[in-house]
Amino acid sequence: MRMVSAGLSVRRRIGRFLAAGFVLVCAGCAVGPEYQRPEATAIPEAYFGDLHEWKIATPSAHLPRGNWWEIFGDDELNGLQAEALVANQNLKAAVARYDQARAALSVAEAARFPRLGVSAQPVYQHDSKHRPVGGRPDQSYDVTSVPFDFSYEIDLWGRVRRSVEAATAQAEASADDVESIRLSMEAELAAAWIQLRSLDAEKAIVQASIEVYRTTLELVQHRRSLGMVSDLDLAQAQTVLKSAEAQLTDIAVQRAKYQNAIALLCGKTASLFQLPERPLPMGSMVVPTGLPSELLERRPDIAAAERRMAAANASVGVATAALYPSIKFSGIAGFQSSDLYQLFDWPSRYWAVGPSLSWPVFQGGQLEAARRQSMAAYEETVARYRQTVLGAFSDVETNLAAQNQLAEEIEQVSQALASARKQLEVATNRYRLGVSTYLEVATAQNAALSIERNLARLKGQQWMAVTALVKSLGGGWES
Repeated sequence: MRMVSAGLSVRRRIGRFLAAGFVLVCAGCAVGPEYQRPEATAIPEAYFGDLHEWKIATPSAHLPRGNWWEIFGDDELNGLQAEALVANQNLKAAVARYDQARAALSVAEAARFPRLGVSAQPVYQHDSKHRPVGGRPDQSYDVTSVPFDFSYEIDLWGRVRRSVEAATAQAEASADDVESIRLSMEAELAAAWIQLRSLDAEKAIVQASIEVYRTTLELVQHRRSLGMVSDLDLAQAQTVLKSAEAQLTDIAVQRAKYQNAIALLCGKTASLFQLPERPLPMGSMVVPTGLPSELLERRPDIAAAERRMAAANASVGVATAALYPSIKFSGIAGFQSSDLYQLFDWPSRYWAVGPSLSWPVFQGGQLEAARRQSMAAYEETVARYRQTVLGAFSDVETNLAAQNQLAEEIEQVSQALASARKQLEVATNRYRLGVSTYLEVATAQNAALSIERNLARLKGQQWMAVTALVKSLGGGWES
């Protein structure tokens, strides 16, 4: 009999070891699709670069972009960017969201470890008189328990690992979102500053013209006092001057709008923020040709979209693992006594331990529907990723085209301005000689001022297009 009992004991132990081995093997599995980055889109040949390919599988939003705005060579803009990086509230909110995502990752990773807790339970208890077994029938008494509870779920099908994968990808996407907001803020600040300085350039042009118009008006008034011209000439000269002065008011209104926008981006109160007037330098920006598509890999929105694909793919694994059985080991141990002074005596101990198996045999199709939902969510992220890449190429093409078109337009307007100034000179000389009326002078003055203001705006638009190109490339054009 002892030999038979020993044989049964050995077989039971062997069976337990085999079962444990099976559990460990299964614990190395992870259901659901393995993540592979899908192709983004057909890449235009112009973006092949030196390697004749676009490395769509390696978004690189983490690479440093440097202080790209220094291409404008302005210390004031450099200082404003530094202030905005410290004080911008939208950027701070994005950083806080990233911290939330990192905390969510820690929550997901905590599921890998056992759970252990302790509690104290003082109870005043009365047992039933007809209690079937044990206790103190029809008596009231105190019972104090100090239990330690333990539980651990074996990650048979990779549910926890997939959850960690999803949380990791979401945290990385949140980090890319921070970079995206940072880049947008930098570009918006540069654009607002360019608009502000362009308006200052226009104001300088209008003020210079007003001084000329006042001198001309004095000449017309003198000639009118001598009876050499009519009241019509005087009225026309006054109209030109007043119209130019009215343009200063419009410029002031527009300038206040952009100055307030800069204050908001820098985290300052608009009413307490002032920038002295200073015209935008009229130098042209030179953008290199043949920009490689690798630069687009630094775009944080592309990187964030790719990471959200990875998170959605891992979520499919989580939903798939919910269809399979789960095994959890749990236990409880502690001390229990009706007398406090005996609570921690060794005979007061109690314990219980054992595994539990749960298998969702029938849930009315809920779990399968959840899996299909997660797969559809993944397909949505794929579509959004591809749309983001398509949008990136569209942005770059638009801003490169704007560079070429604005350069051509600036050249044409510069030639038109030279002609308008010559026309004004001729009209003024003809008027001084009494050969023509002041109408010719007024027409030439309006044309010259309008063209000169347009040229200043075009210079600003060219710098704005450079800023937009930098943003569409995810940073400057330096590798």
